[in-house]
Amino acid sequence: MESHAPFPKAPPRFRPSAGTTDCHLHIFGPYARYPLQANRSFTPPEASLADYGRLMKVLGIERCVVVQPSVYGTDNSCTEDAVERLGPIARGVAVLGPDVEEATLKRLDRVGFRGVRLNLLFKGGVPVEAMEPLAKRLAPYGWHIQLLLDARTLPDLAPRLRALPVEIVIDHMGYMPVSVGMNSPAVDTMRRLLGEGRTWVKLSGSYAVTVDGPPYADAAPLARTLLEAAPERCVWGTDWPHPAAKGTMPDDAELLDLVPAWTTDAALQRKLLRDNPAALYGFDDR
Repeated sequence: MESHAPFPKAPPRFRPSAGTTDCHLHIFGPYARYPLQANRSFTPPEASLADYGRLMKVLGIERCVVVQPSVYGTDNSCTEDAVERLGPIARGVAVLGPDVEEATLKRLDRVGFRGVRLNLLFKGGVPVEAMEPLAKRLAPYGWHIQLLLDARTLPDLAPRLRALPVEIVIDHMGYMPVSVGMNSPAVDTMRRLLGEGRTWVKLSGSYAVTVDGPPYADAAPLARTLLEAAPERCVWGTDWPHPAAKGTMPDDAELLDLVPAWTTDAALQRKLLRDNPAALYGFDDR
């Protein structure tokens, strides 16, 4: 069957170091086995684990984090299957409600899940009201809460985040247009949270925050600002297969090539791509 999953036109110019980790990808389908839920904001094409395996080889990725997408709601079967099949090189982020059964948490923890995502932007997510009771359930496992939100809501949300008994991961550099500016309350709050040592941010989704479009040069100041604020609290991801992308489909080799545009410091590149993910997701040789 012909694949409709995106694939780079050419290999990246930048060659990452050993242990490079893609901290954000999704698997969709096969839909005959893992059908999408009715309550969703978009309908992505199938994107298989085999498709992603090809991408890993081209980009030089050795580890990955499979994130439960909103179109599957709290049925984590597809994501769990992918994490289990990938084995020790993979970790997972689930979508769960605070009433999740303890047996489910224990099983997912054994498989390699390390967090729960709250999607506050698209249909199918768990509402923000679930954050506190869910965090109490996750704390004994050492899991984090991952937030897909518009960072312009962070100034109001920050007191609640600081009170949680778990760490926080912010998706896609805050998923807001870079036109809000580096001195905005949103960016200032992100920097403060990162500096306090219990929050992480994914330097992913440049195409979700750009105003100018490819090659996403206008997203670089935000990436650099976050790296400077907390070089040990930033991780990188592709967001493959880019299910919510609008307009031109991102090229994953070009997304990896953004890293040396953000920093030419080899030690910092290693932190971003390998060491920080190992610490956040618990890869064994950190």
